Amino acid sequence: TLGIVTGLVATGAYYTDTRINVLIALASFVPLMLVAVVVGAVVALIGRQWILAAVSAVVLAAAAVAYAPLYVADAASQDEASGDAVRLRVMQANLMVGSADPSVVVGSARDNAVDVVTIQELTDASVLGLRDAGMEQLFPYSYLRALPTGGGGAGIYSRTPLSDNRELAGYGPVNLATSVDVPGSEPVTLLAVHPGPAYVTPADIWTAELDTLRSDLEAVSASGPVIVSGDFNTTYSHKKFRNLLDAGYTDAAAQLGMGLIPTYPTDKGTPAVVGIDHILTNSGHARSLERIDLPGSDHHGLIGEIEFSGVS
Repeated sequence: TLGIVTGLVATGAYYTDTRINVLIALASFVPLMLVAVVVGAVVALIGRQWILAAVSAVVLAAAAVAYAPLYVADAASQDEASGDAVRLRVMQANLMVGSADPSVVVGSARDNAVDVVTIQELTDASVLGLRDAGMEQLFPYSYLRALPTGGGGAGIYSRTPLSDNRELAGYGPVNLATSVDVPGSEPVTLLAVHPGPAYVTPADIWTAELDTLRSDLEAVSASGPVIVSGDFNTTYSHKKFRNLLDAGYTDAAAQLGMGLIPTYPTDKGTPAVVGIDHILTNSGHARSLERIDLPGSDHHGLIGEIEFSGVS
């Protein structure tokens, strides 16, 4: 019975567009809460409580409907690339107020032939650390809005020129947008996003920032190919995140059938349990996605390769 109740609460949190911090937090852990339903179902079967077992199965079926599509790769991501396709390798890294090891950040970008990096919680000191580790040699073009202290700074590093750099309005932390030059193709709009965290930000503000982000995604999508990379401070289990996808975007992990990729927290001595770092695209196809370690940070990073076909 406890498993069923836990599952119903989890399902309600999944489908509810709530403005209550407790329910927002609960929604982050819906997949873990569903484990209680599985345990309860096993106990019910052992105890021959067939009705409880059947209800548990129904709750689990509802969860399967919600999450199963994330584990089925899109056909487009499996197709052969067309002759005029272009690819961008994007790296996402939250530095935890500049604490991540800059040599690892630069080394990961170098070893994985990354084209562009989106960074959150960029501080003045971390800009210097990245520079000393060779970031500017790898990425001669950048758009940085570092802060002396705190987790609100952000930055974009690129191998190719950037244009139309701008800061997005309506957020607590810095959110950036730019246009990445792609040789032989039209530019790709890149957003480096970081809405405020729900457990710190009042629920109304968290909700408003994600609504603003959806509006920003809709606005840039009409201009051509877009990649949105960052610490979204929201998971697929939040309706607010799925609203972003409804603006015409897909998550690289879902395109590849990789499902939920936990990226936070990594500094508690336990495996990461929630996936709040994402790479989205409006018209591209994910060809690969990898989770990477960022020593010193409380996040894993991501490296994804996004292909755009017929861009000219």
